[in-house]
Amino acid sequence: MTEVPLSSREGTSKTGSQEKGRSDIVSRLRDLWIAHDRTVLQIAILVMFSAAVVWLAYEFYRLLWQPDRIGPFSIHPGAIDLRLRHNDVHRWFSGEMIYTVGRPVPYPPASLVTLWIFLGWLEFTPVVWFWAATTVAMLGWLVYLSVRESLADTTLERLFVALIPLSMYATGATIGNGQLMTHLLPALVAGLCLVASGRREWSTDLLAAALVLLSLVKPSATAPFFWIFLFRPERIRPALLVCIAYVAFTLFAASFQDDSVFYLIKQWLGRARGNSIYGSEHWSSWDLHVLMGALGLRERVIAGSLLVLGGLGLWTFLHRRIDLWILMGVSAIVARLWTYHGWYDDLLLLPPMIALFRWMKRRAEVDGPALLAGALLGMTLVSTIAPGGLYLLPPPFKEIYVKAQAVIWLFDLAFLLVIARSDRKTEASVP
Repeated sequence: MTEVPLSSREGTSKTGSQEKGRSDIVSRLRDLWIAHDRTVLQIAILVMFSAAVVWLAYEFYRLLWQPDRIGPFSIHPGAIDLRLRHNDVHRWFSGEMIYTVGRPVPYPPASLVTLWIFLGWLEFTPVVWFWAATTVAMLGWLVYLSVRESLADTTLERLFVALIPLSMYATGATIGNGQLMTHLLPALVAGLCLVASGRREWSTDLLAAALVLLSLVKPSATAPFFWIFLFRPERIRPALLVCIAYVAFTLFAASFQDDSVFYLIKQWLGRARGNSIYGSEHWSSWDLHVLMGALGLRERVIAGSLLVLGGLGLWTFLHRRIDLWILMGVSAIVARLWTYHGWYDDLLLLPPMIALFRWMKRRAEVDGPALLAGALLGMTLVSTIAPGGLYLLPPPFKEIYVKAQAVIWLFDLAFLLVIARSDRKTEASVP
């Protein structure tokens, strides 16, 4: 009989003790959550509801009446981005070359056609009220999609999930500034859910394509998701419909200018690059361009973004059969980080939170990974709840807050990549 060396027995004993210790910690945390989960949800719902009511009321006030002060306090002008988009559309379709004259315009020609459908037929004051009404409708749609797709199965869970988009600072900032994400994100999510449903009718493909085309008004926020639309259905027709329509929109927009379409696209790319660099230097909280600037690579930011976008495309193709919301969660974090975004675009953190919640609901038990997913969901929610710390906190707490956000989001990304790998293996093992 071969005797096991004492050092090996000690190592095995130590490893066993460590595993037992970790198991005990997980068991305690699981028991703690099971005992208090209802109370935690109730407290979270109360806080989120309070934040949503106060924040959204303030931001709708900013949008509709555009005050520059509330009492003794000066505030950021309301509807400022909506006014800019309204002017962009009217200038473009009156024949003015907006890429080389005046302030930078970061939207491509095709986006101006879509914006024209919404903004080109009204003066600014009625546009504001029209935008507010459609914002309410689109926000309700986003809440509906979030609850439906989250797999929440109790009243408390549904309330919790419904309040996530309503209580995020990005939602209010989008509304108050007249930005686009409250309109684009529900269209994008609905389009991706349709194309991933497996239905192959022309009507389904046309509707899905129209929704994704609408979301591409702001390609800096939504283009990374197009890989899902391209690869997930494992057929080309839906993506081809979007591409054909996008080219048609571009050519239609170009017909109102004297310059060629290639010159217009070149000028847009130059303005978009300049806007991204300037925004990362002055407005962005954290993204790839901020990091590249800190490393002295600011002149290569576009190459860096394209490299990240290409890497996401390869990853999406390899994982195209996994849970749709894991794909959307990863794409959303990459979309938030691959180029410059203002704080209103942090609404992109909603899909990762829904993906984490949904993944927990799919688990057979409350185990270590489920507890970790719950902790990440909680930290991400805290990092995005209104009013946010970017403008609320003074230095140096603002800088600490922004860096903590980035760390949390990167942990979310790492976790989603790990569970995506596990999902891919499970899909591959199914005959």
